[in-house]
Amino acid sequence: MTYQILEVAVDDSRAAMLRAALDEDLGRRYGPLNRDEPADVAAARIEALRITPDEVVSTWIAITDDGPVGHVMLRRLGSEWELKRLIVTSAARGRGIGRALTERVIERARQGGAQRVILQTGVPQPESIALYVSLGFTPTPVYEPYRATMPNSLCFELTLDPRPLDRLIARS
Repeated sequence: MTYQILEVAVDDSRAAMLRAALDEDLGRRYGPLNRDEPADVAAARIEALRITPDEVVSTWIAITDDGPVGHVMLRRLGSEWELKRLIVTSAARGRGIGRALTERVIERARQGGAQRVILQTGVPQPESIALYVSLGFTPTPVYEPYRATMPNSLCFELTLDPRPLDRLIARS
């Protein structure tokens, strides 16, 4: 499967469609865990996960001849650089698209002067965790805004080498 990665506006309709698909997937994965939570906790969790367009540094989608198959965002979370909303459709998994999208986030954060990239995920997303670990992300304590509403999150960080990714790959 040949694909192309495009940087798009945060409100691009293809990006929005992929985020909606991610929301459905996460609802299936996390729904049973959140079934009995009080309404105020659910509302606080939704607020913690909210992303405003002014926080988004970049949004990328992966496209094949069949349409959009992947999405990721890089956002500024205060002074931090955070990977958000990574999805690869089930039909396109296992082809390196998630890795390529994550590498785009890493490189853009590096170009922006980031010392590290952080992310938040959970046990119901084992394929995401495996990808992040394979790229060198290591566990880090749960950070805000997730600490109060999702204390069982799994958070990761990647300390960035200031050299561009392509030069690091060329040396490998």
